[in-house]
Amino acid sequence: MDRNEIDYYSDVLCVWAWIAQRRLEEAGDEWGGRIHLKHHFVNVFGDTADKVGKQWSDRGGYAGFATHVRESAAPYETAPVNADVWTKIRPRTSATAHLVLKAAEFAKGPEAASRLEFKLREAFFIDAADIGTTGAVLEIADDTGFDKADLSSAIESGAAIAELLADYDRAKALGIRGSPSWVMNDGRQILYGNVGYRLISANIEEVLKRPAEQASWC
Repeated sequence: MDRNEIDYYSDVLCVWAWIAQRRLEEAGDEWGGRIHLKHHFVNVFGDTADKVGKQWSDRGGYAGFATHVRESAAPYETAPVNADVWTKIRPRTSATAHLVLKAAEFAKGPEAASRLEFKLREAFFIDAADIGTTGAVLEIADDTGFDKADLSSAIESGAAIAELLADYDRAKALGIRGSPSWVMNDGRQILYGNVGYRLISANIEEVLKRPAEQASWC
């Protein structure tokens, strides 16, 4: 791994990744061309009926989880959450969006795919769109400038699902605990969860200024 390469793992349905969106923008503004941020996906909301419906059954189920999401995002004005999220709109899976995003990388490259990733999060958390459905995801992709035929080609060929499964496998191999996670320095530095931007920036600076051979002495 190049020292300026940072792997960012997230799930599109994760509220903490929605909150962290502004930190991604700040990292781009501060570090510009000095870092290469690679987006990957981790399987957190692959089965929301289990993740929310079952695991939150003793804490109010979907209604309790919806309250948790709104309260988590409330301190952050850049991460509004629609009241219908998880109450009326309950995507069955994040894998649909992840698959199309991998197809988007094949179609237009990683930068365009990351823009679509933001649009999908925005559609879910602000507009309460069900991005667990293929139709909704493809419609948003179309509005963002993607050709549905190009996306379908990457999906039908198996290329997109292969890349998505590779992401999920890499996340397990690295011991990624959840979304979002920043992975630097060949996996030696992993920042997980609701990490403040100053800490993220300090870790990036440390990685860039220290030679890779000094990262471990043993």
